[in-house]
Amino acid sequence: MKDSKKPARKTTGINEPAEAFTAEERAAMKERAKEVKASARRLSRAEKAAEEEAAVVAKIAEMPEPDRVLAERLHAIAKETAPDLAPRLWYGMPAYAKEGKIVFFFQAAQKFNTRYATLGFSDKANLDDGAMWPAAYALTGLTPAAEAQIAALVKKAVS
Repeated sequence: MKDSKKPARKTTGINEPAEAFTAEERAAMKERAKEVKASARRLSRAEKAAEEEAAVVAKIAEMPEPDRVLAERLHAIAKETAPDLAPRLWYGMPAYAKEGKIVFFFQAAQKFNTRYATLGFSDKANLDDGAMWPAAYALTGLTPAAEAQIAALVKKAVS
């Protein structure tokens, strides 16, 4: 007699599509693709810089409160502290670049349905301090002390 055991039926849903990215993440990736396509247009450096800053200002204006207030202040701090940084959109959010490389960025809380907005720094930021240092900060509001701390971080990041 042959043993005719059947393999156990898998209940992990292998044939069901896994949601690898959230709807918000997919939207951010689509925005990034648009940004890359727009930056590939042939414009003079000054025209491109003006267009990218206008896009950042427009994106900030679209944000709901309180994210808009935070983004407006961060934009002002960036312009005052590091005027050589180029504002541009990065995954649909305001970011600031040096020599084409993102140094820091703002991520609105409502963009990814999070509890707080984020100020993040890339590996291009000169913030290295020993074996470990923060690369992102949660923002729930901006006090004068917090603004001074952000200005100091931005200044150090571009040094």
